[in-house]
Amino acid sequence: MLEVLIEEDGGRPPRTVRVERFPCRIGKARDSEVVLAGWRVGRLHAEIHRIGRSLKLVDLGTLCGTVVNGDRIVEYGPLSERDQIVIAGYRLRVHGEALRLPAPGAPAALTDARGASDEPGVPQATPAGAPSGTDEGLPAGIVARADPACLRAEQLAALPWRRLVHRRLLELIDLRRSNLSQFSPEQLRAEVQQAVQGIVTDMEGLPPNVHPAALVRDTVDEAIGLGPLERLMAESDITEIMVNSSVDVFVERGGILERATAAFSDDTAIRNVIERIVAPLGRRIDEASPLVDARLADGSRVNAIIPPVALKGPTLTIRRFNRTVLSPVNLIALGSASSPMMEFLMVCVQERKSIVVSGGTGSGKTTLLNVLSNLIPESERIITIEDAAELKLRHEHLVSLEARPANAEGRGAITIRDLVRNALRMRPDRIIVGECRGGEALDMLQAMNTGHEGSLTTVHANTPRDVLSRLEVLTLMGGVELPVGAIREQIASAVDLIIHQSRFRDGSRRITSVTEVTGIESGRVQTQELFRFLQHTSGADGIAGAHLACGAIPTFHEALAARGVPMDLSLFEGSP
Repeated sequence: MLEVLIEEDGGRPPRTVRVERFPCRIGKARDSEVVLAGWRVGRLHAEIHRIGRSLKLVDLGTLCGTVVNGDRIVEYGPLSERDQIVIAGYRLRVHGEALRLPAPGAPAALTDARGASDEPGVPQATPAGAPSGTDEGLPAGIVARADPACLRAEQLAALPWRRLVHRRLLELIDLRRSNLSQFSPEQLRAEVQQAVQGIVTDMEGLPPNVHPAALVRDTVDEAIGLGPLERLMAESDITEIMVNSSVDVFVERGGILERATAAFSDDTAIRNVIERIVAPLGRRIDEASPLVDARLADGSRVNAIIPPVALKGPTLTIRRFNRTVLSPVNLIALGSASSPMMEFLMVCVQERKSIVVSGGTGSGKTTLLNVLSNLIPESERIITIEDAAELKLRHEHLVSLEARPANAEGRGAITIRDLVRNALRMRPDRIIVGECRGGEALDMLQAMNTGHEGSLTTVHANTPRDVLSRLEVLTLMGGVELPVGAIREQIASAVDLIIHQSRFRDGSRRITSVTEVTGIESGRVQTQELFRFLQHTSGADGIAGAHLACGAIPTFHEALAARGVPMDLSLFEGSP
């Protein structure tokens, strides 16, 4: 039995509502268990869910929102009698014998409170060799949702036991409400690991193929870390991690996709990991805002999307970047570029030539942009603008700006375009935009044409020629009605070089073209290719080819020579 005490502004007497079923709906709908009046109250405003012997409060994405102890929440739990819930002028408190209360002023105790063996949802062990009709090693009634050949049998067998251990852990420790700032990450992990160890030690009926040590490790990772992704993040050769569902996890290793032998206990575990990533960044993900972009502490880019938009369940994509900043020497050693090409690009960056890096998804545009940005002289002031901060520049005079999405009320958004406009007032020498994908392209072109030469950005495109067409479209998205001829003149005068990057079938990433924008003639932007990658063979051993000069000389080499920056013209001699 649960009682909800309701106090209302205006001096009205408090009232108590008894709740006998869950989820307990709160709202102004007449069939709600707790009915509240008022235009600011949603029809279904919030719900109280029972999880084991604990209660969790969930806001249903309303405009007014739900506040607990002065903080607006999306989910909050476990609830206690000391928690004050505020909804549109109403103050609610829950009372009941089932509520577990930690001592005042102290975090929830980590003492074991082992449940009965007949607790609903507790997996029952299947004797070895017994014809149960289920997958081998899995408790009765639990069927694997993935091909056992793709996941280790012991991992599948451990999934339902991990769910049970995690549920009991939530009853022992209040991970959401504890003041975690007083603990170091090592202390927090030690405390949680001790609690999980006690739970697993007292469990009975573990199958032989479920190892207690692995069960403890996986549960701790899922409770306070990235779950099964922790081990994948530790592998330096993995560049992308893709979670399609709780048991469908893929990675990109060396440019090749493969299935990972990792699995979450359920969709709720994925959702918890997503919230753990986005919460420190001040971002939110729920049914009202089901997708989010974020980043990890190591700079990895994160995209998450949840139901109802994602039909298979919460989906998570993590793109990892090299922890060590690459240099032109590294690109040459990897075969991504040639020495003459990088020597030319180094001169272009130092002499303030505006550059656009183009390519498809995962082709290495950001990595190349990072390499070029680190060639900028230390004496210049740089402002970087990104959706999620990924660039790693080693300059002292650096200002990094990051866009911000709208809040729950749809307000407070700071777009890339807003930041580009603001950057013009910050006395920049160079503006680096992580990616132009909208109206900010117009502001970027204006900046390049008004004293901010040498700025850099990236654009999604299939070929260097497509970059020009895409910049036209992005400029028109700025909402300014300009004739196409005027846009093309802006592009021709602003952009000096287009560097196109491609990813090949063997997973390698190479610069495939360096193209100069030479001007405009008869209403068409003119270009000339300076370097290209010529593919020779494609076989089991991968892609073979060479970077060649095309025989064309940059039109600005005379201007550089007049400024005392001679350029070695032998770099551009055509190769046979």
